[in-house]
Amino acid sequence: MPIFKRNPFGHILFLKKWLIRFFGIVSHGRYRRFNNLQIDGSEILRELPEKGVLFVSNHQTYFADVAAMFHVFNASLKGRADSIKNIGYIWNPKLNIYFVAAAETMKSGFLPKIFAYAGSVSIDRTWRAAGQDVNRQVKQSDISNIGLALNDGWVITFPQGTTKPFKPIRRGTAHIIKTYKPIVVPIVIDGFRRSFDKKGLLIKKRDVLQSMVIKKPMDIDYENDTIEEIVNRIEIEIEQHPSFLKVIPIDVYIKEEEELNAKRKFWNNY
Repeated sequence: MPIFKRNPFGHILFLKKWLIRFFGIVSHGRYRRFNNLQIDGSEILRELPEKGVLFVSNHQTYFADVAAMFHVFNASLKGRADSIKNIGYIWNPKLNIYFVAAAETMKSGFLPKIFAYAGSVSIDRTWRAAGQDVNRQVKQSDISNIGLALNDGWVITFPQGTTKPFKPIRRGTAHIIKTYKPIVVPIVIDGFRRSFDKKGLLIKKRDVLQSMVIKKPMDIDYENDTIEEIVNRIEIEIEQHPSFLKVIPIDVYIKEEEELNAKRKFWNNY
């Protein structure tokens, strides 16, 4: 008998629990003190089964998005209603939460490697590597590992595969849905791009209203819905379909561009 229980990926659950506790305490203020995280729909989480759930979300930073979801998921399961007040919920976290991430990102430094141990299902991107566009085959082992994670618990994925908004949904997500038939829960986030740097490790701006909307599970016909239909519906559910560009105030983009140009000017004159 092993001394410490492990998950299907060989990670020691005792160590994983302490990692989540530590990073949960460290990161909590980013959503409660420096900025404010507005949550909607967290009661849906308490109605979900223990495993076989796939969360699909838009993506704004490498790590801050995932960390916020760990907070919201665990707070909701401990009875909080659209709130992450009282961080005591992190003491006994749900240990079978995983997130899909690019292998090169999770191997890019000591800190990402620790994050990976806390719950990453690392995959090799088929369209991008080392900052260059590529075109390579999907590794069957990557698909199998996502299936392994779904069989053990909840999986978070960002089907656009990038932090840039309104990029196409990767068809691989639809293939995973048709293959493993998980419950698919859409999540829409906002404000993280303005409050954090691209990696989501440094606070870029304070007093930003961040938001996370958890929607009801999608109604999917796993046998008859086509890949294209599933992809299109995910785009709409996570509000990344081109039609949503029409309802986003243009002044938001203008303001962000002005801030970016001001920073460039500052550093150019430094």
